[in-house]
Amino acid sequence: MRFAVCIEDGERRLGVVRGTDIAVLGSSSPDLLELINWGKDGLAAIAKQVEVLPPAAWQPLATTPLALPFEPSGKIVCLGLNYRAHAQEGGYAVPDYPAIFLRTATSLLPAGEAIIAPHVSEKLDFEAELMVIVGRAGRYIPKTDALDHVFGYTCFNDASIRDYQRKTHQWTPGKNFDRTGAVGPVIVTADELPAGASGLSIACRLNGETVQNASTADMMVSVAMAVSIISEFMTLEPGDMIAMGTPQGVGYARTPPLWMGPGDVVEVEIEGIGILRNSIAAEEPRSTAK
Repeated sequence: MRFAVCIEDGERRLGVVRGTDIAVLGSSSPDLLELINWGKDGLAAIAKQVEVLPPAAWQPLATTPLALPFEPSGKIVCLGLNYRAHAQEGGYAVPDYPAIFLRTATSLLPAGEAIIAPHVSEKLDFEAELMVIVGRAGRYIPKTDALDHVFGYTCFNDASIRDYQRKTHQWTPGKNFDRTGAVGPVIVTADELPAGASGLSIACRLNGETVQNASTADMMVSVAMAVSIISEFMTLEPGDMIAMGTPQGVGYARTPPLWMGPGDVVEVEIEGIGILRNSIAAEEPRSTAK
């Protein structure tokens, strides 16, 4: 099934997506995390509810106010340098062990809202990524069982402030500016995609021009490997998200560099999942406390 979380009457609501339309479920329906915890029985119950929805229940997804999948978010674990060509274009050695970092909840924003270009930097870069939604808790998960712990997948734009990323060997500053990591809009359950979401085309467009174009088959660390590796050092829980890294073509590796700025529109598209679209807006001026 395909889901999105939206805002209706000032409240977060779960919606079911069909083609380009969404049917927003009632206030008594579960939120996405509850649905994940219900398991297959929950999905079956939602499917029955959708079967009897009248045509008037469906509305365009493109004009529906959207929200993040979870609030508050669980852990947001990100892989870096997971596409060989991307590691090479950045001057990095191809790692034997994946580069892993965390994002905070305040760094995220939903589809349709503006990614914020901070006033302290002009080096805001795009990164199209596959995002994994964890559906079952586990620790020390073997690779052979790892995909059983995946609920589904969505799109992610790991927009990065490159000069702050390069200030330290730890990438935390450049990856955690407020409202830079866009997520969504559609969460597709794992059964609708190839195992591990492998072999899907993944692209990024900036103002309509394709700037990244690859396949998730090019990932060096698969979804199953990522789940297994991460669960060696932390317990994965339902609602945690894993960003699987970006392919080649990012802005900082170009000559001259290509940065995003206010007024731009950026899209991440993954085959079988959908399109994540965001504009770019300048950070509002703030006075400095004395």
